[in-house]
Amino acid sequence: MSTLVRRNLCVEILSSGRVAHIIGLGLIGTSVALALQECNWNVTGFDLDVDTCAAASERGVEITALYSEADLVVICVPASAVISVSKEVSGNLSNPLAIITDVAGVKNSIVKTISDARFIGGHPMAGSELKGPQGANKNLFSGCTWILTPDSSTTADIYSRAHAIFREVGANVVAVSPDQHDRLMSTASHVPHLVAGALMNEATETSQHDAVLLQLAAGGFRDMTRIAAGDPTIWPDILFENKEAVSSTLSSLIERLSELEGAVSSSDRDTLTRLLRAASVSRSELPGRQSDSVELAHLRISLSDQPGQLARVTVLASDLRVNIYDIEIAHTASERNGILLLAVDVSEAERLASALTDHGFEVGLA
Repeated sequence: MSTLVRRNLCVEILSSGRVAHIIGLGLIGTSVALALQECNWNVTGFDLDVDTCAAASERGVEITALYSEADLVVICVPASAVISVSKEVSGNLSNPLAIITDVAGVKNSIVKTISDARFIGGHPMAGSELKGPQGANKNLFSGCTWILTPDSSTTADIYSRAHAIFREVGANVVAVSPDQHDRLMSTASHVPHLVAGALMNEATETSQHDAVLLQLAAGGFRDMTRIAAGDPTIWPDILFENKEAVSSTLSSLIERLSELEGAVSSSDRDTLTRLLRAASVSRSELPGRQSDSVELAHLRISLSDQPGQLARVTVLASDLRVNIYDIEIAHTASERNGILLLAVDVSEAERLASALTDHGFEVGLA
């Protein structure tokens, strides 16, 4: 997000006097707090660990367990605790217009269980090998992907406001369904962490006999194992909650490794070259970080008052890799349906409009 746009957004937040409360003040929770403070939110937070609260307080987070009037509550606890904490939040949060969200790396079981209409599942694709409040960074989410997982109960108002908040902290917001999130994360995040850990453990064991090995570890090895340095305590909950998808992905990966092992052991140059070339091409086609220096077009979409309509639109945009830069809900006396206004790259507008039309939506340029 450009400095000018971010500054303007921050001015709007300051004038509105909105309050955010963060539950769980580890690396991610404290980073969320610092990022929101940078946009002049009034931020409070709490953690069950006294030392963590003290460390977060040193970083400038006001520590309190009270948040009944908060406009935003972000639950940053281990995945297995999100549901129980959310129930507590629902009982204590009196603001009917508040947004409740989380940052857990699994979504399906959480979203299916939490019934509070103010809740929308979230997952910022950001992290660090650093741990705790001491490693928190106000810029951690700048340029990262922040996933939202709307379902049939998600209102357009909740989604649009959550989308705006995480755009404010510099993230690129995408939407996927909760079950799609977990299936995709098994390949994009969960299994890579396991592989990094396995490779690091293999190298460490080998170094017991050949101490020089770790001194020889070059860029490729360090790149592949960097994430193994992350906080190991958060991963069992994530992996167990998503064990079916993780197990399936691991099985597929083992088959691919077996194919590679067979090609190497039999000196099958053609197969090995084919597999490595396919990987090289795919790696070069990974999308990079998106720039905000783009010309925007605004799509006007008629949104009927039916469950799941907003989720259909936003998930379709994400499937097409069309970034939504801004989102707004408009209502007029002369129109019975709500009007969804999407700001997208002008070069992507026609493609998204065509896809939405094919899916039964009425689309025009605003």
